[in-house]
Amino acid sequence: MLITLSPSKGQDFEQAAPTKSYTIPSQLSDSEVLIKQLKTFSKNDLVHLMAISENLADLNEQRFKEFKTPFKPNNAKQALFAFKGDVYSGINTTSMNQSDYEYAQKHLRILSGLYGSLKPLDLIQPYRLEMKTKLPTNRGENLYQFWAQSITEQLNDSLKSQNEKIVVNLASQEYWKSVKPKELNATVINVAFKENKDGKSRIIAIFAKKARGMMADFLIRNRVETIEGIKDFNSEGYKFDADNSTETLYVFSRKQPAPLTKPKSKKKVA
Repeated sequence: MLITLSPSKGQDFEQAAPTKSYTIPSQLSDSEVLIKQLKTFSKNDLVHLMAISENLADLNEQRFKEFKTPFKPNNAKQALFAFKGDVYSGINTTSMNQSDYEYAQKHLRILSGLYGSLKPLDLIQPYRLEMKTKLPTNRGENLYQFWAQSITEQLNDSLKSQNEKIVVNLASQEYWKSVKPKELNATVINVAFKENKDGKSRIIAIFAKKARGMMADFLIRNRVETIEGIKDFNSEGYKFDADNSTETLYVFSRKQPAPLTKPKSKKKVA
């Protein structure tokens, strides 16, 4: 079984990773092609290309300039520990052990606009490059055309060593579009997380993102490798919704949590 996730815009390269084990991205040579192109863009070019603020453009212009190979632990960090955000808040890496990291390395893939298909322990350097970016290269007008079949080929290569030929898609639509599902040598299970309130069921992005991370965490810790095992996911109130699921779409639902309220500040006594 393989699990696919999206990367995160938020990244942490300050805190040390909890393991010294690392690997090098298998598509790093493709990353270097993109970086070479991105280094030709000015700050203003990046503002328009990536639809970001001038401050973020400044930051990423510097990141692209500082991108350097070979990757080593002193200039890069393992992807699983570098990404921070809603999805990765659902993966409690601090309570995992080396066996968990090694299992994740075999079964988890992170789809990236810059790095293609990443293993959790692959070293990466700081970056921002969403898969939907319309970056022109000699391979096409955008990143979907740039990566073409290569991400699918990487996944198929990883599937060769899997006991069960299953892909659990926990990536966002933006990143999953970089994969050719019909060409995968596996059964693909898409997953949706829904919140129930006042008799209605809907997907709420902030909850769904964290739930994707929680399911990845669950599958890794419990060494789940069967379709039936996926249905056992039950973190934070989510339960498998058989009535609204199909053979290729698994729905997990729960009662919508109450919104978080900030405690009232006490009035100062004069």
